[in-house]
Amino acid sequence: MFHVVLHEPEIPPNTGNIIRLCANTGAALHLVRPLGFTLDKRSLRRAGLDYDDLATVSVHADLDACRAALDGARWFAIETGGTRAHSEAAFRAGDALLFGSERTGLPAAVLGSLPAGRHLSLPMRPGNRSLNLANAVAVVVYEAWRQCGYA
Repeated sequence: MFHVVLHEPEIPPNTGNIIRLCANTGAALHLVRPLGFTLDKRSLRRAGLDYDDLATVSVHADLDACRAALDGARWFAIETGGTRAHSEAAFRAGDALLFGSERTGLPAAVLGSLPAGRHLSLPMRPGNRSLNLANAVAVVVYEAWRQCGYA
């Protein structure tokens, strides 16, 4: 299926919602440190992250470690101001969908490491800043899954 990669996520409930999304779509979730929360069972349960036993969740020391673990994956950065709409990409199983942190998005160096054609964004009304991270991940994952026939 797909790999959802959260680069330095900060808000536990967003990550909890994304874990549920991954559990229900078959996507694997990759969390790239540093995290804005702890991963002990008590903190996870309080943040609604109790679906972790139903989803594949991996934690990586940094983005380089995550990239090494997903060797061979095609990477797409989903970021406000991306060069193409998410629906213009032709997704396939095994793709890595990279999202930035809630406060700062993806660093320029990370964006610069990917081809411009793989910088995607979600259409929004002019003047609006961004969507909630969990909502953005859901929109992109379901579009990618739809393109693959929900297989």
